Amino acid sequence: MTTEARRMVHAIWLRAMPVVFVLLWSTGFVGAKYGLPYAGPLTFVALRIFLVILALGALVALGRVAWPARRITLLHSAVAGLMLQAAYLGGVFTAIAHGLPAGTVALIVGTQPLLTAGLAPWLLGERISRQQWVGFLSGLAGVLLVVWSRLAWTGDFATGLGLACFALLGITFGTIYQKRFCVGIDLRLNLLGQYASTFLVVLAAAALTEDLHVTFSPVFIAALAWLVLVLSVGAVLLLMTLIRHGEAARVVSLFYLVPPVTAVIAAAAFGETLSVAVLGGIALTAVGVVLVNRG
Repeated sequence: MTTEARRMVHAIWLRAMPVVFVLLWSTGFVGAKYGLPYAGPLTFVALRIFLVILALGALVALGRVAWPARRITLLHSAVAGLMLQAAYLGGVFTAIAHGLPAGTVALIVGTQPLLTAGLAPWLLGERISRQQWVGFLSGLAGVLLVVWSRLAWTGDFATGLGLACFALLGITFGTIYQKRFCVGIDLRLNLLGQYASTFLVVLAAAALTEDLHVTFSPVFIAALAWLVLVLSVGAVLLLMTLIRHGEAARVVSLFYLVPPVTAVIAAAAFGETLSVAVLGGIALTAVGVVLVNRG
């Protein structure tokens, strides 16, 4: 392949990365729904993270990744991991396990772009234009339309609501922290540091609150393999790449697409129908993302 051809392929891949990321990330709720009947939520997350560490460790060793000159960089990766992985994953899985509908969790976490946009000017010095604010509000309206009909006051709603908000705060501040302090380290090593710190915290929490029992059914194994290889390695590497190449507020606007795309995937996987509200929400969300990224 010629140098020009490689540049063209690279340019196409850069443009396709946001679409691929949204499609992969949206399968996370579906994978959780398939796997949670066979393990406690924190046990599930801890096992997932342990396997991810093995996979990333192999990538780091095979790629002969150079360790950063400053060890403080690895500490920053560990701190980002506690927010991006432990708080977010733990919050989402335990919120669903406490009876909060997956659509409700998607709605709460889907407000992340608006929260990040509000914080980015003060924490990162990024300027948010009026057009981008309109895009954020349009995206939020689309998310509300998609999941509104799925809201249900069943189960331990208050606990689930608090856990989902905890996940929202984790991924919001984790994204900002990652953008500010973790840009000078190889992505594979960065993720390895994130997951290593997360594993210790989640495993300790699982040991204190759950029996650590896992039923290794074919469904659970398939869900676990998908969440490890596709989500925790593939999608997160894409997320870190997108953060590194763009403004934090612009990158996280992609998360507005996750609840609508999740609804489409759930319709295909579980036979759920797509209502007019869902289709309208998808359209509003798409408009919002376009406004944010062109603002």
